[in-house]
Amino acid sequence: MRKFMVVLDDSRECLNAMRFAAMRAAKSGGGVEILSVIPPEEFNHWIGVSDIMREEARERIHAHFEVFAKWMRDKQGIDPNLVIREGEPVTEILAQIREDPEIGVLVLGAGTDKKGPGPLVSQLSKNAGTLPVPVTIVPGDLSKERLDSIT
Repeated sequence: MRKFMVVLDDSRECLNAMRFAAMRAAKSGGGVEILSVIPPEEFNHWIGVSDIMREEARERIHAHFEVFAKWMRDKQGIDPNLVIREGEPVTEILAQIREDPEIGVLVLGAGTDKKGPGPLVSQLSKNAGTLPVPVTIVPGDLSKERLDSIT
C-alpha cells in the first residue's frame, strides 16, 4: 500500500498537511504515516533530566497524534501510523523514507508568514531533484473546502 508521510510538528501549517494526506489517502486507497522528529537540542541536559524531557516530548507527540488520528479515522476512514524519531529533522525524514519502501509521497505544509514557507520546505526543496519520493507542499492558508476540492 502506498503511504503518504506527513510531518507532525508544532507549526500551524501542519494541520493542512495532515488534512491533505488523509484526504488523498482516503481517495486513493492509501495510508498515512505521521512522522514526528524530536530534535537533539531538546536533550542537552544532564542524563536524568534529558530522560524526563524525552518522555515528556513523546507524551506531547502522542497527544497531538491522537487528535489528528481521531479526525482521520472519523472523517476519512484512515487509521494512521505514528513514527517518532530523534535527530535532525531533515536527516530523520529522509532516513524514514529510505527505511519504509511503502512511503510514496512526502506531504509538507508551507507557512504563510513573510519569513518563507518554513525550514523543512526550504531545506528539502533545495534537494528536490535527488529526493527518493515526490514532495507535495500544501499551502498553509488553503480552506477545508478548497482542500476537499483538490484532493
